[in-house]
This record gives sequence, structure tokens and C-alpha cells, in this order.
Amino acid sequence: MTSLDAFSPGGTPQTSTEHSAGDDLATGHSLILENIRIDQGSRPLLSLNTRIAPGEVLTLMGPSGVGKSTLLAYLAGFLAPAFSGQGRVLLNDRDLSRLPAETRQLGLLFQDPLLFPHLSVGGNLAFGMPRNVSRKKALKGERKATRQVRGEAIEAALEEIGLAGFADRDPTTLSGGQRARVALMRVLLSRPCAMLLDEPFSKLDASLRHEMRSLVFTRVQRLGLPTLMVTHDEADAKAAGGPVIELGAQY
Repeated sequence: MTSLDAFSPGGTPQTSTEHSAGDDLATGHSLILENIRIDQGSRPLLSLNTRIAPGEVLTLMGPSGVGKSTLLAYLAGFLAPAFSGQGRVLLNDRDLSRLPAETRQLGLLFQDPLLFPHLSVGGNLAFGMPRNVSRKKALKGERKATRQVRGEAIEAALEEIGLAGFADRDPTTLSGGQRARVALMRVLLSRPCAMLLDEPFSKLDASLRHEMRSLVFTRVQRLGLPTLMVTHDEADAKAAGGPVIELGAQY
């Protein structure tokens, strides 16, 4: 059982080894952005209509100030008060724009890994994992089994990214590439149904960019996650291998 087989898309612990990661995790659903419009006060920033297929990476390119990251904030449900947004965000027969941010099941990967310094590497991975066993209602044996499954998933995740045995490490002792890999696995272990990438490679050096692009794009494609990436780097778009939408200069 791989790290990503341990929990079903709904967050239920699994103990069977008969399912492959592709069978369990491919969402089979497109991410549909319908009549999306982002404004800053009375000034329009962008409008967008598109469909992102399962496993497809759509790249949104453009210079600073055209609303790329603001669009991701709207999709994720934490748009700043200075902006307004409208339009439907459809995934798995649900309009995510009507849901609170924490229930949208969107995985976000940013420029910075944003690991919690007060948690170990394993603690950071555990933080992102589903918690559907109530401490008050679950039997002691059920909680113990769930902890065991979670621990096995964390160890398998670290092994998958070349960091076996790092669960107890302080994240501040990791290299930039190691922190980026842990951040990616934390997102994937949260069982997202789609991914939003906000220039996640921009602060890495050239060799690490190549490594992380391969790691990220291989996994979102394998898991069937529709993915929207915003960037200003053409190399990111080329590596993603999907369609590209170019936004013009700010006006």
C-alpha cells in the first residue's frame, strides 16, 4: 500500500492492499470555471471561462498585477476584501463558490513551503491528513487503528519522496528542495479533488525547479487531479504540457 492509498478520497482509512493509487484517487471530474470575473473595486482584472480535465494542468500566464494569484484566492475561498469575484466553480457536481474554504477540497501549493516550524516533518504531514474519527465517539481500538494507518501513510509518503526516516526531523533543518517535497506530500495527503499551484517553483534554483516540476506534474496526472497553475515562467508551462492561457498587461 502506497502513501496515497492509505485514505480514500472521502478520508476513510483503508487497510486493503488490493487497490492501486490510480484506481482509488483519480477523481474523474473536471474543474469547470464558469463566467468567472474578478474586479478590484470598479476596475475589472480578469474574466475566464474554461474546463480543466482530470489530470490536466492548465497554465495561466501573465505579468504581475493581472490577477493570477487573486483568481486562485477566489477559487479557494479566501478572496481579500479589496477584490470582488463572481462566477461558478464546479467540481464533482458541486458549486464550490457556495462552500466555505475548508470544505472545497482544493489542494494549494505556494511559492513558499509554509511548513509549521513547531511541528516535526511527520507532524506537518499528519496535519494535512483527513480526520474523520471523532475523539469523543470513536472506540479506543478504532483510534489506535487510525493512528497506525496514518503513521504508515506518513512513512510511505516520506519514502516516496526520498526522505525515509525524516518523520521526527525539525523542518527548519531541511534543504529547500526537501521542504518543497514535504509541502507537496502534505497537500496530496489531504486528499484534494483538484490542485491550485501559485508559482510553486519560482523560489527554487534551476536544478530543483526541474526536479519539482517532474514530481508535481507526474503526481497530479497520475492521480487524475484537474490542476490550475499560475506562473510567469514559460518553462513551467512547457513542463506542465497542458493548455496555456496568456493574460495581457494590466490596464
